Amino acid sequence: MKGPFDSRQLQAFTILARTGSFTVTAREMFLTQSAVSHSMKALENDAGCRLLDRVGKKVILTQAGENLLRHADVALREMAAARHEIEQMGKWGRGRLRVGATATLCASLLPSVLREFKESFPHSLIQVEPGDSRDLIARIEEQRIDLALVLSGVADHRFEQLPVFSDELCFITDPMHPWASAGIPPRAEVSRQNLILYRKASQTFRMVDEYFREDDVVLNTVMELGSMEAIKELVKLGLGVSVLAPWVVRRELDEGSLVAVPLGRRKLRRDWSLVHWRGRRLTLAEETFAGLCRSAVAGLGREREPEARSAAQSSR
Repeated sequence: MKGPFDSRQLQAFTILARTGSFTVTAREMFLTQSAVSHSMKALENDAGCRLLDRVGKKVILTQAGENLLRHADVALREMAAARHEIEQMGKWGRGRLRVGATATLCASLLPSVLREFKESFPHSLIQVEPGDSRDLIARIEEQRIDLALVLSGVADHRFEQLPVFSDELCFITDPMHPWASAGIPPRAEVSRQNLILYRKASQTFRMVDEYFREDDVVLNTVMELGSMEAIKELVKLGLGVSVLAPWVVRRELDEGSLVAVPLGRRKLRRDWSLVHWRGRRLTLAEETFAGLCRSAVAGLGREREPEARSAAQSSR
């Protein structure tokens, strides 16, 4: 099976079809007339048929040549468009950003990050896909996204993890809950408490479960939800206690509708990373996005620590 036609030969062919002159075609392409003639003979040999006829001093197309011209025009326009787009991507403010993040990050963190990103890259195409960590890694494999902002700990060595930030998980209660002013809750009460947690299949749920098992605490009564907003609303209604990072409920903590309480004297921290194919160099847009994420979350894991310490001290 023969391969595609030579693009330089096609370019000369389309100019010749337009001008009808080897001399003019050679002048437009900065070639000799002999070089153009040789190129057309090679193209006809490749096509396996005659493409051009000479009528006096003018060159006209055969029926096969007319058919080739229709396809050549389309192919050359597409190649020119591809070159233009590639050149534009190298210019400041252009390109694309295809990133995935957990639903909570999409709602709480990314809006401010993307707003600043758009100021630096006003013409960049932005695609954001929400999902759990495992799903987002699969989307990198499927080449649907290029970066995934997920919890660290991806075991697949095909991927590189760029640290972005760390946070600390706490009990989140309504203001009237006994734990709201009692400091660190007694371990015996944790197993009797109605806990409202994010999906059991999530990495965070596994971390919480393992954390308490190390203290011989079994989480008996767990309500599992897939919506962070639903979890917050149920906790506000006093229907249970959740385990979340304070930045997830920053607005509610500030307005006093929810309270953050330490899990215990031993902290439970999570690390978040930007994951991408190992060996793939990040584009300028992606490097900028990573930097904006780090700036946006600077201090997230520390902003509520003074309250946690004072609550712990009040229980002594």
